[in-house]
Order: sequence, then C-alpha cells, then structure tokens
Amino acid sequence: MKEFLTDQLKTQEYFLNMGPQHPATHGVLRLLLKLDGEIVRNVDMDLGYIHRSIEKMCERATYKQIIHLTDRLDYLSAHMNNEAVCLLAEKALNIEVNDRIKIIRTIMDELTRISSHVLWWGVTGMDIGAITTFMYGFRERELINDIFEETCGTRLTMNYNVIGGLRYDIHENFVKRTKDILTHLKKKLPEYDKLLTNNIIFQKRLINIGVISVEDAIAYGLNGPTARGSGVSCDIRKTHPYSAYDMVDFEEAIFTEGDSFARYKVRIKEMWESISIIEQLIDKIPNDEHKVKTKAVIKLPVGDFLQRVEASRGDFGVYVKSNGQKFPERLKFRSPGFANLTALNKMAYGLKIADLVAILSTIDVVVPDIDR
Repeated sequence: MKEFLTDQLKTQEYFLNMGPQHPATHGVLRLLLKLDGEIVRNVDMDLGYIHRSIEKMCERATYKQIIHLTDRLDYLSAHMNNEAVCLLAEKALNIEVNDRIKIIRTIMDELTRISSHVLWWGVTGMDIGAITTFMYGFRERELINDIFEETCGTRLTMNYNVIGGLRYDIHENFVKRTKDILTHLKKKLPEYDKLLTNNIIFQKRLINIGVISVEDAIAYGLNGPTARGSGVSCDIRKTHPYSAYDMVDFEEAIFTEGDSFARYKVRIKEMWESISIIEQLIDKIPNDEHKVKTKAVIKLPVGDFLQRVEASRGDFGVYVKSNGQKFPERLKFRSPGFANLTALNKMAYGLKIADLVAILSTIDVVVPDIDR
C-alpha cells in the first residue's frame, strides 16, 4: 500500500508555454516554463515578438526624428525617453536651456512617473486577483493624461520634448490642473494602502516571494524600482542629476527585503516623492522662453555620447557614436526592462506558477521596452 501511494504521488517534469498571448506576461512575451508539477524549475524567455529594429531605424533618421521613436519603447515613460535624446544632443552641442524648460521637463517627468505607477498598481492588483484596482488605477491615470492632452496634444506617446526645449509652451491651465491632481492624489493614494498594501491576502502573495539579494541584484545589472527593492541605490536623478532634479529635495525609495512586496513598496513611495518634487517646482516656473533656437538640421560633433535618465522602470540610456553627420553612425538604447527580466529565473525558481505571475508584475515589464 505504501509503495502504491508513493507511485501515485510522483510528479513528472514537463514544459508549459506561458505566452506570447498570455495576459500576465504584459505583452507579447513568451516564457517557456520547466515545471515539476506546479513548481517552477526553470524559466526560459523567448523575446522578439514585437522587435522592430528601432535602433537600426534611428541610424537612418535625423536626431530630431529619433526623438519620437523613443516613446515607442517604454510607452509609459514616453516623456523621459524623449528627454534622454534631447539632453544628449544638447550636451553634445553645448546648448544650455533655461530654468523654465528644466522645471517644466521635470514636472512632466514626475507626472509621467505617477501615471505609469498608478497603472502598474492597478494591473498588479488585477494579476493577483483584485479586479477593482484596475479601475481605480485608471481613474487617476486618466486625470493626469488629461493634463498631457491639453499641453502636448496627446495622451500616451507625447513627443513634447525637442532639442533645445519644448515643442509648445505649457497650457494656461497647466499649473492649476497640476495642483488639483496633486490634491486628488494625496486623498486617493491612502486608498491604495487600504485596498492592497495592508491587505493580508495580498501581502501573503508577495512577501518572501521572488527574493533576490543585493549582491545578486548588482550581479544581474538590475536597476530602477526592481533593484531598489533589494537595497541597491541606483536612482539616476540622485547619482547624475539632470533637468531640475538638483533644485529639489527628495528621498530615494529603497527597501532591503528584496522580495516582491519590497518592489511594490518602492513604487508606492516613489509616487509620494513625485508629488513632493512637483510641489517644490510648480510655483517656481520662471517667465522665459520655452525653446532655444537651433539649426534646422542637427549635426553632432564627432565622438561618442551617452545620456541616462531615470525612467518609470529604471535606468534608460542612449548611446550615440557620431561621425559628424545628421544621422548617428551607431546608436544603442539601454532599456531598464531587458536587464530586470534577466533575473526572472533566479527569482522564480522553486516557486509556483501563480508566484511567477506576481514576480513578473512587480518587475513591471513593458515588452516593447525589451524588444527594441
């Protein structure tokens, strides 16, 4: 009888395709899972389903044309990605923009970060099983996107930054509406804690799940909130300030537990810090021009140039090798999502499929950011 029960309990190793059309992969990402029953033994990532050769396209585009291609990467960090190209060109050409441009760019950066994080919060709750959070997250996101639409003319791929400044000056309602959304957020973010952060079921789904140590986080090259959840200090806004980040005081959101709940808490704290940054700047926008005059055709000097920004998901870098022409000789994007995804197998080993879904949510993957 004992031998019979032992035989009945034996499991068989098998493979399961998760994606590329699975909703929990947050895009067309294929994960090939090696399973022992319901236990994950290995995760192989099959990328490239939405690869568009954007880097090669940029090598056939002028520097002004490259800007709009970057918001097709992490479309939830469109403003920051656009800004990275502009900052690189301005640095290479020794173009000094005024404080009005710097402050407006920074406010737009932080509104973009909040807009991205509230969407992430809603989707994470939905992935775990809390359907209502998706509606709540979109409630705040739509209000922020209304500001983007009024200022930039679009709600997602904004293309508001240009080399030397901003495509348009801010709308006359910009300051008032920004202050209104901050007031709204300070009332609503505590609801996020009531619904998810302090929910015991949600905590049990994330605490001690997908743990990665600070040493492993550094070894894998993790960045952004994913790395800061393991205690790694890596916020580009602190280490290499740009735009108006040297004009404000804010805390880098760092937790040391290294689990999925720590990565969750990083983003919640970042939203509060973004509110603080905007509050420090919104009444300090000087009266000045919104754009510096530049040449119709931009040509960078011969040389290598690098610019990094802290996008919603982490360290977004642009590298350009210039031969002095209007097209870059070589161009490379360093996207945060690609590096963060490399640690997925390490995080998920020995856990269950449902835990893998939770881990992927707290890494906060946007697949076009990975498939460039």
